[in-house]
Amino acid sequence: MSAILDIVDRHRSGIACGIYSLCSAHPLAIRADLLHARRHQADCLLIEATCNQVNQEGGYTGMVPTAFRDFVYAIADQAGYPREKIVLGGDHLGPHPWQELPAEQAMSRAEELVAGYVRAGFRKIHLDCSMACAGDAAPLDDATIARRSARLCGAAERAWRGSGGEAPVYVIGTEVPVPGGATHALTELTVTSAAAARATIEAHRAIFVEAGLEDAWTRVIAAVVQPGVEFDHHVVVDYQPARATELAAVVAEYPRFVFEAHSTDYQTPDALARLVQDHFAILKVGPAVTFALREALWALDAIEREWIRPERAGRLREVALSSMRGDPRHWLRHYPDDPVHRDFNLDYSLSDRIRYYWTRPDVARAQSQLFANLAKSPPPASLLSQYFPELYPSLRDGQIAAGPEALVTERIGRVLDGYWTACNAATVATREATRVAGHA
Repeated sequence: MSAILDIVDRHRSGIACGIYSLCSAHPLAIRADLLHARRHQADCLLIEATCNQVNQEGGYTGMVPTAFRDFVYAIADQAGYPREKIVLGGDHLGPHPWQELPAEQAMSRAEELVAGYVRAGFRKIHLDCSMACAGDAAPLDDATIARRSARLCGAAERAWRGSGGEAPVYVIGTEVPVPGGATHALTELTVTSAAAARATIEAHRAIFVEAGLEDAWTRVIAAVVQPGVEFDHHVVVDYQPARATELAAVVAEYPRFVFEAHSTDYQTPDALARLVQDHFAILKVGPAVTFALREALWALDAIEREWIRPERAGRLREVALSSMRGDPRHWLRHYPDDPVHRDFNLDYSLSDRIRYYWTRPDVARAQSQLFANLAKSPPPASLLSQYFPELYPSLRDGQIAAGPEALVTERIGRVLDGYWTACNAATVATREATRVAGHA
């Protein structure tokens, strides 16, 4: 995948650059990401799906890989962002959805999963075989993880050679949390040691070569490590560069290689920029984007309650929370048993488990009704100022529209701004210098 390889090569040459990856299946989140990329004239946009979201059995979105691809492309067409600039990625591809099965059965399904992603045109593939299956001794050792990853890489390579197109690039390794996020309150966070990072890389390299995957190994561009960033329900662990100095230095030992950092959600713009500078050049984001989506939708719901007659209201917040309580499978093991804290977390946890419910028919209908109500009866400036105070100056100046979808898009865009700036520091500096020169 030339676009990703070019970014890695430029980063390794000393240019302040990286790429962020949106991992979300919500159409408003994806549309906001595409519009943000178009506004910034981004040459490449990375959008990923996890093994839990999208797989050959449909995942929790009900989409197989080809359906997710077509879903993203349709939104891109509407947003006016070129399909050819979109890189689709698969995150945590491995046996995770089938862990309850014996390893051989789980791995057979994982091979089918990875091949399906590649045949559908996904070209950034995270191979994650770190989880124990039924009958495995836990935790798995590096050699077992590497052998299983090589097996999946072989399936991906066969699928690519059969379907054609650009060769896929690969990411290896994993760190907590598993797909879906942390399931407990954080008390401490251990940065991946330099020795552990080397052991992961070396084990994979040896076994890939042993398996005849030398060519594929040249396209392994990153390892997932823990640089010391994470969040739980209400606490964000901020990046501390001094704790990751030895880990960051490992990158220099491997050509065309960077680190991938997961759970960078809610990090400050300065922390994101420093992560990229320290060679964590692929930044994953998901819950922070859907948390901003939820904030905007709750604000619109509050405006509806103030502005629209009750009999016409969509009552999105009420419907969404009722849907969560009626089917707790996506949040029950994540939230405390205490009903007071549980109910609060349904609304406000940073892990944002509500993201699993937005596309359910009853919730989607409520959102559509909310948007239709506020489009037909636009709220006054006083309500917009009350519930979108950070956007109100731009609304007054006419820089953004006051429609419900535009407000959601802009709220999400403010989150993405930090990622764009961190990953495109050189581009931002060049454009700013050109702007200043033009006004001189």
